[in-house]
Amino acid sequence: MFLGLVHRLDRPVSGVMVLAKTGKALSRLTAQFREKTIEKFYYALVKTKPPQPAQQLEHYLLKNRKQNKSYVNKTSAKEVKKAVLDYKTVGASDNYHLLKVRLLTGRPHQIRCQLAHIGCPVKGDLKYGFPRSNPDGGISLHAGELEITHPVSKERKVFTAPFPDEDIWHLFKHFI
Repeated sequence: MFLGLVHRLDRPVSGVMVLAKTGKALSRLTAQFREKTIEKFYYALVKTKPPQPAQQLEHYLLKNRKQNKSYVNKTSAKEVKKAVLDYKTVGASDNYHLLKVRLLTGRPHQIRCQLAHIGCPVKGDLKYGFPRSNPDGGISLHAGELEITHPVSKERKVFTAPFPDEDIWHLFKHFI
């Protein structure tokens, strides 16, 4: 039995999702997301080498609902939300760099927007400046790991999702 979706991914993103089977589990898991006691790690393929091998990015993001797109704003203002993430370069091929991203806040399109802002749009992400789409219309952003406290047993649990079964991801599977 499936009662509810605890969180969401952008439509073109692959990866791990959490579903709740009971109302109590749904409320406890939702509270963990709201209280930011969960850990979320994503993997992003980018063409451009990041300016630093590892870095914390902190920006203010403004969501344009008509365009369904977020923009970096220079300062804090009404309707602008602080967005923070850590990234680390964990692999490279001749053409792409694999970044492991730890999401510290959960803003709409946060990873896509912040990486594009530093000159590293996600592979296939036309909305944020990558020059061409992926064949399947998705983007090379993958929710790889999610760590939560189990709503019943109270044990810390890590859930993972394997990389998509695509040639480009196969190049990097030994980096996770």
